[in-house]
Amino acid sequence: MSLLGRKFPAQIAKPMWPFYVSGLVILYGVNAAANAMGQADEYKNDPRNPAVKNASPNH
Repeated sequence: MSLLGRKFPAQIAKPMWPFYVSGLVILYGVNAAANAMGQADEYKNDPRNPAVKNASPNH
């Protein structure tokens, strides 16, 4: 008796590939939007912005 029960000959990746691709597209879009918002004038000089190069010398 196996731990996970009976094995069924079902395909996993082949019918799910559209969902994997759409997930990657969504992640790319969210990353692009976050980068664009981080470079906006409103947040360009915010010290919480990880892209700020001029960090204080005390840190």
